[in-house]
Amino acid sequence: MESPQTLVQKPAARSDGGDQPRAPRRRIAARAAGGEDAQLVLGRYRLLEELGSGGFGTVWQAHDELLHRDVALKRVPLGAARPGAAAIDGERASREALATARLSHPAIVALHEACAHEGAFYLISELVDGDTLAALIAEDALEDEEVLEIGVALASALVHAHARGVIHRDIKPQNVLVPSPPGDGAHAAPALHAAAKLTDFGGASLVGEEALTRTGDVLGTLAYMAPEQSEGHEATAQSDLYSLALVLYEALCGTNPVRGATPASTARRIGRPLPPLARARRDLPPALTRALDRALAPQPERRGTLEELRATLQDTLDRGLGRPRWRRPRAPAAPGAPRLLARMPQTAEQPPREPPAVEPLPRPAGEQAAWRVPVPRTLWLGCGLALIVWQALSGRAGAALLLAAALAPLLLLSGRRSSSDAGLAWLACALAPALGWLGLAGAFPALAGQARRWPERAALGALAYWWLRLAEPLLGRRLWLGEPAGTPAHAAWEGSLSAAATHVLGPLLVLGVLLGALLWAAAAALLPLFVRGRSALRDAFGAGAWAAALALATPALDAGLAGRAAQLEPRGLVVGAALAALVAVAARAVRGPV
Repeated sequence: MESPQTLVQKPAARSDGGDQPRAPRRRIAARAAGGEDAQLVLGRYRLLEELGSGGFGTVWQAHDELLHRDVALKRVPLGAARPGAAAIDGERASREALATARLSHPAIVALHEACAHEGAFYLISELVDGDTLAALIAEDALEDEEVLEIGVALASALVHAHARGVIHRDIKPQNVLVPSPPGDGAHAAPALHAAAKLTDFGGASLVGEEALTRTGDVLGTLAYMAPEQSEGHEATAQSDLYSLALVLYEALCGTNPVRGATPASTARRIGRPLPPLARARRDLPPALTRALDRALAPQPERRGTLEELRATLQDTLDRGLGRPRWRRPRAPAAPGAPRLLARMPQTAEQPPREPPAVEPLPRPAGEQAAWRVPVPRTLWLGCGLALIVWQALSGRAGAALLLAAALAPLLLLSGRRSSSDAGLAWLACALAPALGWLGLAGAFPALAGQARRWPERAALGALAYWWLRLAEPLLGRRLWLGEPAGTPAHAAWEGSLSAAATHVLGPLLVLGVLLGALLWAAAAALLPLFVRGRSALRDAFGAGAWAAALALATPALDAGLAGRAAQLEPRGLVVGAALAALVAVAARAVRGPV
């Protein structure tokens, strides 16, 4: 289940300069368990200010009278305030102390002392002057370089923790503290954050210790949870890697692609392929976006390692990002009132403060799979060549020539980086002749228009048209315009290479066929501009206009200019266009808005 967090901080001046600063928090007269007027806890910590409270206890800013330093003091009651919760709260507090005691790293909040006293458990840790990463993301107050520095620090901290048998299991922006830049006052010099600090190890998994949760329980925060963790499996270092990558993804583009409007919608998105980071941040180095996308793979074994991610982040920092993206700077604290930060779990009735975001819906897993099934290039290429050789050895050299003409564009398309992993997408172009057999070939541009990127949509449309025209003489049947005028009987050219080249393939290498292929390519590429999934009525009009334009332009381009077609009007043009409009609207309704 989620562990809600809240941020309580001292007042800071508004960053926009308009309106007044936040009203100062009242300094609370300390009251501890030792008595109504007691201000000293554990004989040395004088309570100064309550920073937060909730179902898991209370956090105070306190002064260590012995070592003369300010600390954060968390008091967790062990009484029966909540039936059945005392044991869990005590175990969680004890686990946080045990986990943090194993660790000593500059990017992990240091624990000074932990003990049980008079019906409560006390955790005394360092006090961080700064903000949570969640607050900074909400304010858009971080440069890209700062995000990378935070990522390097957190990755190093997690490598340190994992080496000591500690799996955090709840990495999220609310659990990352970012110290304020050096300098106070309104004219403080801008500076990048030197580090970030990871906190809240209360739900950590410790090697050699029993699990905190019962069998079947899930501990963590839903929107940042690794898929295997959400299914109740044991969290591993790969789970922390996934959560860290998701936090950095959100910090770089401002949205968490997993978080939905409700917990149920968030749960449905967990485990689905996420939109590549490069789609939202095309200005980032490809090596960086690929590393984060890899770390967000649904399968743990495909995510790489924390060390690899840390190395990529550090290498990107060393190489530089060029011109940094402008972000609104954080306003410094008012003189004499530094912003002090504490975190405090609260009850389920008080949800966490998370950065508001309007997020695009992630694409369903089936959408990418439909057009981008990975097939080894050598496999389909070898099958195509084997078919050509078989036709030639069987005495059908003319048919082998047409098959080679169909395979030739695939050799060019597979060399493109943007299309090299399309796999079965190209083979799906065989649906065009199949639809042509039914008199519905005109619907294929709507199918090609479902590919993710416009170059793929265009390539699929053009290739399908070419295959449709080649299939007509091969099958000896009118699928679209029919065989070119003057084409000899099938038996006359099937066994002759020269006859096939002169009377079949040659008539297809004309301007009209090229323009027909370009028309299908343009129709497929532009379809998402007409059908966007934001209004059913607009989609219906857009799809109708798109299909009508396609139907009107088709005869003029591929029939009229070709000059050698047996028929001037494609077979099933109107019915195919109507079906294309229905397919376009239905597919967008299923996939969600653009």
